[in-house]
Amino acid sequence: MGDSLSAAYGIERDAGWVSLLADRLDDKARVVNASISGETTSGGATRLPELLRQHAPDIVLLELGGNDGLRGLPPTQMQANLNAMIEASQATGARVLMLGIDIPPNYGPAYREAFTGVFDTLAERHDVPMVPFLLEGVALDPALMQDDGIHPTAEAQPRLLDNVWPRLEPLLNAPRAEAAHTTSPGAAAVPQRAASS
Repeated sequence: MGDSLSAAYGIERDAGWVSLLADRLDDKARVVNASISGETTSGGATRLPELLRQHAPDIVLLELGGNDGLRGLPPTQMQANLNAMIEASQATGARVLMLGIDIPPNYGPAYREAFTGVFDTLAERHDVPMVPFLLEGVALDPALMQDDGIHPTAEAQPRLLDNVWPRLEPLLNAPRAEAAHTTSPGAAAVPQRAASS
């Protein structure tokens, strides 16, 4: 469940890191990529319930927040939306992996600190694993970024997958959690060992 970083913006879809993840998992899991370029946490929270019902994922990868930050939306709003998505996913018994993102310093250090703090706060509150920064080793390398300076190139996609894999792999082998409720919202990712972002 993600935005353009997981929707392969500006490159061939099958070159994106989510497609590379599907290739790596082969037939061991079905990956449902529910990412949309431009998606905010608000949009994700709205779409998630139907995706959870439709795909019944075992694992939900949440890669949202970048567009909230680029638009200067309140970090408290982003936190509420992500919190709702985590709770909705966990209510179905799905395990959650959060993929953190950072933003340029345009909005000042206070906003940036509040923004990045959302991911740490939620990971701790819900005891979910987190990739601190999806674009680690990529964002500051102009050779790995598209001309807009925001989206990674096709060449960078294997690195993104390498950033995610160490936190995702243990979830693939863990038993499915007990559902807290029978009805719930959520994002698509690993139904019958499927993954999504």
